Amino acid sequence: MTKEETHNRTALYALISRLWIKEVDCDFLKTIQSDEAILAMFPDYQTWQKRTELPCETLVSAYYNVDFTNLTMLDLVPYESFYIREDQMIESGGDNPVITLYNDYGFRVELDVARVVSPDHIGVELEFMYMLCNAQQKAIETADEMGVCELMKIQRTFLKEHLLTWTPMFLINAKRESRTPLYHNGAELTLEFLLSDFEYLSAMIGHHCHDMEK
Repeated sequence: MTKEETHNRTALYALISRLWIKEVDCDFLKTIQSDEAILAMFPDYQTWQKRTELPCETLVSAYYNVDFTNLTMLDLVPYESFYIREDQMIESGGDNPVITLYNDYGFRVELDVARVVSPDHIGVELEFMYMLCNAQQKAIETADEMGVCELMKIQRTFLKEHLLTWTPMFLINAKRESRTPLYHNGAELTLEFLLSDFEYLSAMIGHHCHDMEK
């Protein structure tokens, strides 16, 4: 486990949480296009002909925003409670289990700013993982080994008990229903990263946290 690995994980969670939390804009797209390593994660988007033919503002309004709306508001449901509740209702109140977790770790969700109706939205849950990774970076910088291990355990548990219980179904459907290479590649990237990150955390905890492992 290195500081660079944690930095890269933090950056990826920031990227995918931003991708799913609200419509993209030209500044976000420049972030993807200005980094060769990130752009390589979006291979179909990278070679999409329309990206070189049309101005960014047109691509955003005519293609990306339409795709985002279809994938997260019209055709699919990006909320955990929809997938885990028998009645398939979105739990936006205090009974939502992620709210307690967020409160325990000082993570506050401004639903109106994020433009989501419930804190168990995929973009918000990914942002929570970003916050935990960011805290892990700080623990590494201060040589707080116990803190690093505790934060990795929290991340692994959140992946296991929340994100990985429902996002594979959403992301597989999002990849299939997507109408732009940006979201096609984005759905694939998000799923692959979540699965690999769970394996990474399990390995790191096994190697570095023996004495603190429950």
